[in-house]
Amino acid sequence: MPLAWARRIAAKLRGLPERPRGRRGAGYDWERAAEKSLAARGYTILERNFRAKTGEIDFIAEENGVLCFVEVKGRSGTGFGAPADAVTLEKQRRIFRTAQLYLQSRRDRRPVCRFDVVAIRETDDGPQLEILRDAFRGPPARRTKR
Repeated sequence: MPLAWARRIAAKLRGLPERPRGRRGAGYDWERAAEKSLAARGYTILERNFRAKTGEIDFIAEENGVLCFVEVKGRSGTGFGAPADAVTLEKQRRIFRTAQLYLQSRRDRRPVCRFDVVAIRETDDGPQLEILRDAFRGPPARRTKR
């Protein structure tokens, strides 16, 4: 039990949320790996897990003066397709609406924003990360009613 307390205290001191157990823990690990990779490639992380009534954005970062809204998707296998395929049109709409709320709440009027996706695929050699810059542009077209 003292080891668990020490881990919780260390996570709080680093400003990171506690690692969830089970399947959610894999998502947490993927986000930490994505964060390290983004920082190594020159991104400055401004916010983690920004939540609004419309959804959540994993990372809000800045790269060379461009505000980047980053979604992290991971897959442990290829049975359900590539990780980037999981960012569907509906998910893109939610990310875009959440990004709008972020900009409104911060009164940020940056002329250049970008939506990136970090695709992580688990392999026997460890996770393979791919950063897809400008993965999609918003807002996606609305669904048509039938």
